[in-house]
Amino acid sequence: MRAPVKLRLFQAPAGDAPTHDLDLLATAVLLLDAAGRVTYANPAAENLFELSRQKFLRHALAELFGVNTALARAIERANTSGASYTEQELELGVAGKPKLHLSCTVSSIDTPEAAWLLEFRHIDQQLKIAREERLNEQQQANRELIRSLAHEIKNPLGGIRGAAQLLERELDRPQLVEYTQVIIGEADRLRALVNRLLAPHRAPSYRRINIHEILVRVKGVVQAEFPAIPVVCDFDTSLPEFDADHEQLTQAALNVVRNAAQALTGQPITAPEIRIVTRVARGVTLARRHHRLALAIAIEDNGPGVPEALRDRIFFPLVSGREGGSGLGLTIAQTFITQHGGTIACDSGRGRTIFTILLPMSSERALTETAR
Repeated sequence: MRAPVKLRLFQAPAGDAPTHDLDLLATAVLLLDAAGRVTYANPAAENLFELSRQKFLRHALAELFGVNTALARAIERANTSGASYTEQELELGVAGKPKLHLSCTVSSIDTPEAAWLLEFRHIDQQLKIAREERLNEQQQANRELIRSLAHEIKNPLGGIRGAAQLLERELDRPQLVEYTQVIIGEADRLRALVNRLLAPHRAPSYRRINIHEILVRVKGVVQAEFPAIPVVCDFDTSLPEFDADHEQLTQAALNVVRNAAQALTGQPITAPEIRIVTRVARGVTLARRHHRLALAIAIEDNGPGVPEALRDRIFFPLVSGREGGSGLGLTIAQTFITQHGGTIACDSGRGRTIFTILLPMSSERALTETAR
């Protein structure tokens, strides 16, 4: 039989209520006493069930959620076995609100205030996390394959260029010299492509940055390149500075904003526009770590949207929905964001595409080392 889980309280300043370490969890947690009444609900549970902590306290589960045989069965089985038990599919909700599709893990705990710990996870969220992990693994494998190919291509490419230069010196007919110039030009283009494939793997060089200075610079570059497309900024000026690689975040943001501008170019849109929005995201999990505060950057355009066939592969190397595109801009952006312990996601439909970047406010070097 597994020993009951032991919980502790953080010491709080004088006059403040003690704080559970469960407050830090991204998953919803309820504590029940031996009589089955709620003695504690963490902030994630308040958000999930849209109910304040005071509304939870001293109520039985049936009073909160109505009679639910699956939840009662999970508690009974955990009680009988003396070990944690997980009910994988559970429909649960507070009266007057939509039912939620959840999984629930019931564990016996060892505290004076409670006998049971119930941990709820949104099934949709679990599926999303699993899908993101699967895509990240696949993209990492693709990146390693591309890196290997790039290394193999780089050396013979230099030989081709050198041979074309030597051949050019031996030719006396201008038309033949033009052919060698084509060879040299194409070799240079491929070398630049190979260098871009290899470049993102430099480790971040951290210093204190202001994200809005980076985004204003990105706006200026894109406006100069695409003067017909306005870039509107909606910044939360209260966001603090944080540690990051200035060059990498600039390149990541520039790639995403430029991608939006390219998607709008030549489209029959009356008022094309790109919006860059910054906000604080609270209680997010990035790279399997929970963060109370994170930086959220949303880059939105009103273009035609990402083709449906490409939406699951938009961050893959060499995948592009634009004729003549290298398919590396978003891949490089994702690599730089991941190296900072953050995430980038795309939500696209006709007339509205949003790329959302989430970055931890406090940069943890161990986290970035794990993410690479």
